[in-house]
Amino acid sequence: MKELQPINQNILLELQEDTSEQTTASGIIIPDSAKSKEKTGIVAGISNIDNPEISVGDTVLYKEFSGTELEFEGKNYLLVPYSDILGKVVETDAI
Repeated sequence: MKELQPINQNILLELQEDTSEQTTASGIIIPDSAKSKEKTGIVAGISNIDNPEISVGDTVLYKEFSGTELEFEGKNYLLVPYSDILGKVVETDAI
């Protein structure tokens, strides 16, 4: 079994593919190239970083145009520098 492990202060994010077809109100199909990509991913791996504020399995928000997209064993990933992680998505209780 192969495993992809990030190095040099990088984070490996698993990207979720949006396979749903989007259309406008008038029925025009929006092509993939025109769709805005969601800038969140699930942390799949962390390189050796002192006191990271995230862990494997967290959903994080990253900078637009950041990182390198790659495909490994049929899954889509994004390799981004730790400094390009902007925040962590957390569930909170309603008040």
